Amino acid sequence: MCGIVAYVGHRQASDVILKGLKRLEYRGYDSAGIALLNKSLTVYKKKGKVSDLENFIKGQNLTSHIGMGHTRWATHGEPNDENAHPHYSATKNLAIIHNGIIENYSSLKQELLRKGHTFFSETDTEVFIHFIEDIKENVGCSLDEAVRLALTKVVGAYAIVVMSFEEPDLLIAARKGSPLVVGVGKGEFFMASDATPIIEYTNEVVYLNDQELAIINKG
Repeated sequence: MCGIVAYVGHRQASDVILKGLKRLEYRGYDSAGIALLNKSLTVYKKKGKVSDLENFIKGQNLTSHIGMGHTRWATHGEPNDENAHPHYSATKNLAIIHNGIIENYSSLKQELLRKGHTFFSETDTEVFIHFIEDIKENVGCSLDEAVRLALTKVVGAYAIVVMSFEEPDLLIAARKGSPLVVGVGKGEFFMASDATPIIEYTNEVVYLNDQELAIINKG
């Protein structure tokens, strides 16, 4: 199993996320990563434990009110830094974390390769975020609509969180077959694979239903 933690609010996002990922370590994993948005959308990821990720990002400017983190148990692609989540879109304006398996990722990847996309990992998840951005750019729609349209085309199970450099207060989440919980605080929101990372901050939680999409906007 993989673990998801995401946050938007008034706290230091990295503190909430890293603490939350440690509380999900019981799920088992082989790599960990975090995405934060400040002057850029920055992804840090590392094979190994959450403590290895913490050592890797020590000394970096982690100031951010929004972010998301992930612990990965390898399915598509071996355990290494490149295959760890989060994954960027082609422009690096979007990032995604994902639990589950996209069964038709190979055909989607071939379609995107024909359009000139370049991939840096072996994962279905990187294909997923490239596909979302491709829809957003070609249809000319909002990010939440691009996610919704992409989800009608993918086959498999997923719990995802997507964030955007262009919309610094926005998190989009969706699930099908993999659990995802939203915690509601005072001017802040939390997301996680289960309630364990959230209950320290709020007891108001919403369990997303299958094929439900959540648009979380701090603004």
